[in-house]
Amino acid sequence: MALRRIVLRNFVIVSALELDWEHGFTVLTGETGAGKSILIDALQLVTGARADVALIREGEQRTEVSAEFDTPSSVLPFLYEAGLENGEEKETLLLRRTVDTAGKSRAWINGIPATVQQLRHVGEQLLDIHGQHAWQSLTKPDAVRELLDAYGRITTTVLRTRWQAWRKAHNALQTAIKAQDSLQNERERLAWQINELEKLNPQAGEWDELQSAHNRLANGQALLDAAQSAVAVLEENSLHTAVQQLQNVVQWESDLQEPMEILQSSIVQMEDVLRTLRAYLRRTELEPERLQELDQRLALWVSMAR
Repeated sequence: MALRRIVLRNFVIVSALELDWEHGFTVLTGETGAGKSILIDALQLVTGARADVALIREGEQRTEVSAEFDTPSSVLPFLYEAGLENGEEKETLLLRRTVDTAGKSRAWINGIPATVQQLRHVGEQLLDIHGQHAWQSLTKPDAVRELLDAYGRITTTVLRTRWQAWRKAHNALQTAIKAQDSLQNERERLAWQINELEKLNPQAGEWDELQSAHNRLANGQALLDAAQSAVAVLEENSLHTAVQQLQNVVQWESDLQEPMEILQSSIVQMEDVLRTLRAYLRRTELEPERLQELDQRLALWVSMAR
């Protein structure tokens, strides 16, 4: 490919310039300040470099640079996909860029409005500008590979297809390995649960029994305190005194007979309650070891339920 033509309007110190380039090797020479760098700056601008209002000629409202290139085959797919292909002149590629004093930049490819990113993408495939410390595309791995392939006349289509197929197979393999690891972990988890379930050996109705026993032991101190308080209150009651008082006068008033009998019946029931409470206090202990054992078994039940 080759640069065919470049046109400058109000660029830096150039009012207007049109250069047609011949095929072959071209050299620009001149003393310092002759304007060689201006042409390089113009080429950079029209191929997507950063716009700067300092590039506008003093006293003008905007600058404009146009460049015409041979169309490289490598850029055709991009032009077709972006809708930037010029159907009338397929052998040439026209780039145009303007910058105004407000800093607004506009770009065209083959006369069709384009973004600066699109202009830069195309420009990277059209030319390289090599300075003392700037190698541009030579620092890009893709460009170096293409350069080596072109020098060796190597077609990478088959290799690219096989590489993509290998990557697809490799990704599928990695996915399968991860799935297998996940299944193995799940298998180990289920085996552990089965083993724990066998050790637990749950029985019908055991859960309710465990909860009841656990609640009783967990509140053992409160139960003992309540029973002891009840015994103390009952032992200090004055029901016997009340019955004796009524017995002394019931012979004179028959209406007091029934209340006295109720009190006597209550005394019998109270003494039964006292016997029951005292027996409960004698046989009931806090049993912290048993409570800990129930805690562990209930926790195992819960873990199995999950």
